[in-house]
Amino acid sequence: MRVRHGALCAAAIISLTGSLPPTASVAAARATGFSNQPGMAVGVAWYPEQWPEARWEIDLAKMHDSGFNVVRIAEFAWSRMEPEEGRYDFSWLDRAIAAAARHGMMVVLGTPTAAPPAWLTARYPDVLRVDENGQRAQHGARRHFSFASPRYRLFARKIATEMARRYGKDPRVVGWQIDNEIGPASFDPEAQALWHRFLQQRYGAIETLNRRWATQYWSQSYNSFDQVPLRQTGQHNPGLLLDFRHFTTSVWTDYIMNQAEAIRTLADKRQFITTNTMFWNAGFDHFALHRGLDMAAWDDYIRSDHVDWADNGANHDLVRGYKQRNFWVMETEPGRLDWLPVNSALRPGQVREMAWQAIGHGADALLYWQWRPAMNGQETYHGALLGQDGEPNPVLQEVAQTAREIARAAPQLADTDPVAKVAMLYSFDSRWALDLQRHHRDFDPIREFVDVYRPLRAEAQGVAVVAPDADLARFPLVVAPSLNVIDAVTAKRLASYVRDGGHLVLGPRSGQKDDANALWPERQPGPLAELLGAHVEQYYALDKDVTLSGDLGEAGASIWAETLVPDASDVRVLARFHDAGGWLDGKPAIVSRSVGRGSITYVGSWLKPDAMAALTGMLLREAKIGPVILGLAADIEVAERSGSGRRVLILINHGATAHDIALPAGARPIAGDLAGATLPAHGVAVVGL
Repeated sequence: MRVRHGALCAAAIISLTGSLPPTASVAAARATGFSNQPGMAVGVAWYPEQWPEARWEIDLAKMHDSGFNVVRIAEFAWSRMEPEEGRYDFSWLDRAIAAAARHGMMVVLGTPTAAPPAWLTARYPDVLRVDENGQRAQHGARRHFSFASPRYRLFARKIATEMARRYGKDPRVVGWQIDNEIGPASFDPEAQALWHRFLQQRYGAIETLNRRWATQYWSQSYNSFDQVPLRQTGQHNPGLLLDFRHFTTSVWTDYIMNQAEAIRTLADKRQFITTNTMFWNAGFDHFALHRGLDMAAWDDYIRSDHVDWADNGANHDLVRGYKQRNFWVMETEPGRLDWLPVNSALRPGQVREMAWQAIGHGADALLYWQWRPAMNGQETYHGALLGQDGEPNPVLQEVAQTAREIARAAPQLADTDPVAKVAMLYSFDSRWALDLQRHHRDFDPIREFVDVYRPLRAEAQGVAVVAPDADLARFPLVVAPSLNVIDAVTAKRLASYVRDGGHLVLGPRSGQKDDANALWPERQPGPLAELLGAHVEQYYALDKDVTLSGDLGEAGASIWAETLVPDASDVRVLARFHDAGGWLDGKPAIVSRSVGRGSITYVGSWLKPDAMAALTGMLLREAKIGPVILGLAADIEVAERSGSGRRVLILINHGATAHDIALPAGARPIAGDLAGATLPAHGVAVVGL
């Protein structure tokens, strides 16, 4: 459908299946679309508006000396660029861009719409976000605007247009970041009106909505769309709550494209357009939102007191999966945060580990947040590369070492992509549906995803994370840990993948719901039950661990278990439960069936780590997928990038002890710490093949 921006109306809501404008022709597997710029980028978020101009040259010289080649600026500077309504002042930004370029910096411009100026919210308070309880936000924070406000869209488009008019053809500007870490919804009257239009567009008739949501339950039937409440929490119909996520996806997509289209009409086609997202963020469907953007970007922060490299790596792979192309890390933790219960510092070497892990998983650019802390503000205590006095913090030495290493390796890394022969399906619908109705307090869909990812990544040394509607033909093995929501189209595509020779593995709770979050008439795995030749007889939330045995040997499971019943004679039972005196005892736990040239396997329990490792090892062997380097310690991560006739391996020791590594024949060092065959604790090695 054609989308008209500015005055947002019913017709401006993009459906999840609607068309989006083509993306710009940014070169694949490079940091930017500019052939005269470095293929890999390392830099920092810089806020020149916060400091006297006399300080700019000093800061930029330090950045250059640290090995940086890019800065991101202007993302929160709306009040400086437009101090009064309609009066623009870009003279300071002109000087900042010129200064950055003099010191060898590429520039990424952020549109400043995450933090509207006080004159806007004071004069037009209707642009402020309203929470689910009807409380309107106040000025002074960020992201306090309503994503559904037509007036706010108009102002956002105006500032983006003015910026693009001035810098869209500026070769020093290599890209654009739209807004910053979008996410919070609004429940104001304009959002409610859009919600009702969205539902009407999605279902056509109220009778269809009633049928799909099964609203006879608790007398929820509606006579018209405008009776349906706009809610994201509480004891509401699961169909309503899932469609709320579809709605927020639609509105946020339109919000981002409102600015992206304004920029694209004025910008050099080599300038990329993106937005920065957050770790495991569930506020909207990121695959859908990124369809109209040139690439993905995200902000990488460690959310606990230790680095879980598998969890962080899975998130990198998910971000790459949004476009199935290389990405930017717009914000990287400089060793410490300010929003955790205990904001402990990463250990020496771990900031460098994070950088090389990002590159191994497909990052072509890495920016740290931030260069220097503001003298006051909500994030005063957040980590930074400089102190408030302008002198380096200890972590800058490690960051500078990393930047120099990346520059050394850049000629080999540019125009390469991560290598992966196994894919994992990540479904936002399934994540939302499971979170809404966990049935077991510990059934965290992200934790389960990472529990499956961890042994797959360690053994295969490369995993792609893609949407359920992605082209899977190039992957011999596809694993869907809990594909809870499956529509008929997806089921048909997955069945074709299997019949054409693919190996599909489904985890517990798969095929339980349709895209309205209602139960399929068939038992699990719903529309894939016929393909599997088996069905789930019953599911059980476990209050204690159980064991199973079979092709995996003796194994354990926790949290969740499902008993399976073969319906076809050629179904193989790979494991059975042991649960003396219980419902599970002797029942099939894992089944598999060959179909066409491929196979489908259903794993009906949340396996313990050893069992999961045994299962993934068996699946990888059957799919003829092996590691690049054999016999590695559990702390060692290997990533391969290839392209343009080159192969590069990145090896990272995430552990506290040194490990020996048997490199492939012909491996040659490019950068890092490898001493003979030994990689030291928290060490990194980059080698060419």
